[in-house]
Amino acid sequence: MADNLDSDFQSGDSGASTTYPTQCSSLRKNGHVMLKGRPCKIVDMSTSKTGKHGHAKVHLVGIDIFTQKKYEDICPSTHNMDVPNVGRKDYQVLDIVDGFLSLLNDGGELREDIRCPEGDIGREIEKKNKLGEQFLATVLTAVGEEAVVGTKPLLS
Repeated sequence: MADNLDSDFQSGDSGASTTYPTQCSSLRKNGHVMLKGRPCKIVDMSTSKTGKHGHAKVHLVGIDIFTQKKYEDICPSTHNMDVPNVGRKDYQVLDIVDGFLSLLNDGGELREDIRCPEGDIGREIEKKNKLGEQFLATVLTAVGEEAVVGTKPLLS
């Protein structure tokens, strides 16, 4: 029986979850929270006093970290909210091929699976690339999504 157990688990991940629970009252402005199933940065929050029947309520306003869309939610201060594990990594931009960025990480590994963003950041990346500038793109990762959210000059 023990020999058979190994074949049941052919692949696995690190065990890290994409979110973790945190009590609503411990959330802070400029932190992250899941609102309506989307990873958001908290831009405003206010707490109402406890009423005759119940808990203090926290009103959260957040901006989606990928789409910049605004979300709002109201939650009792004692309830748990999901907080996304947000990762931030800088890559050197080498080129843009068919709308996808060629990115180089610190370890010298090449990535070509991240789409060039639309809007101001995308235009900035395309302009710097055309001019032959050396620069870094900041990639934000949360709940299985990745997107370029900014650029910075490459310091030699």
